[in-house]
Amino acid sequence: MDNKLEEKIFSGGDFFSTALEIYDFQRVNNPVYAKYLKLLKKYDEKINDVRQIPFMPAEFFKLFEVKTTDFLPQEVFLSSGTTGKEASHHYVKKSEIYYRSLIQGFEEFYGDVRQYHFLALLPAYLERKGSSLVTMVEQLMELSGNGNDGFYLYDFLSLEKKIDYLLEKGKKIILIGVTFALLDYAEKFQKNYGKNLIIMETGGMKGRRKEITREEVHEILCSRLGVETIHSEYGMTELLSQAYSSANGIYKESKTMKILIRDALDPFEYVKDGVTGGINVIDLANLYSCSFIQTKDLGIKFPDGTFKVSGRFDNSDTRGCNLMYEK
Repeated sequence: MDNKLEEKIFSGGDFFSTALEIYDFQRVNNPVYAKYLKLLKKYDEKINDVRQIPFMPAEFFKLFEVKTTDFLPQEVFLSSGTTGKEASHHYVKKSEIYYRSLIQGFEEFYGDVRQYHFLALLPAYLERKGSSLVTMVEQLMELSGNGNDGFYLYDFLSLEKKIDYLLEKGKKIILIGVTFALLDYAEKFQKNYGKNLIIMETGGMKGRRKEITREEVHEILCSRLGVETIHSEYGMTELLSQAYSSANGIYKESKTMKILIRDALDPFEYVKDGVTGGINVIDLANLYSCSFIQTKDLGIKFPDGTFKVSGRFDNSDTRGCNLMYEK
């Protein structure tokens, strides 16, 4: 069954029917998720709609081995973690599913990966092991096959020279950067890069700079670097699919993921479009971990299917984590 489900992820068939099949598969073959469902007294319930599915708190990736079927992982992605807290571990049974989801999702939004040169300013991610973002960028660089791609740690001068060199030759560039490093670069150089450079910020300010809003970050980067908009990527260690934004932090889902907005006070109820709530993610590519993730992000879904991330819940433990610990 699992091989058929692998193909259904990318077949372009009905998303929600595939999600329900994956739910049945994970309910039976994922011990952590099964225990969670049983504690909620939901394990034996007949599920006919994805909104009836209990979404597993993302924090479970910090506390347990979240695996559907028993396997030795081909890759293990780790979150950055924070002081005194365990990092999330995402055990990837088949790397090819991640890579296929990544490239399909990227090309849905940006077109053929081979038309771009990829430059990366990801110091915080390069300085630790197991970053899914670094793996993502490495795959994009490998598939672009353009030869002038590269990572830059804190070498802003070399990065500036590379961007200038590629733009002079009329090349399209995507600069993927952690937020604090992009701001550092923009402080050092004032440029007028224009439309052939896409700047994609990935978040990341904690402990590095004073926290400012995403709107303020984008305004500074546009003003200093001479681009019209700042792109963003929405992803996390616990997910194998991404969403992308080309402006204003408004994201479009890839075909292997869907966003649902739950009530901020009741995780088993949903709000209408345009109302802020907690972000739930269905990620079909998470076939061998858990495809139904309750994040701690707050967001808004719009009638056209796009969404915006508007903040975070506080650091209190989720009800789901408490439930697992109490038993």
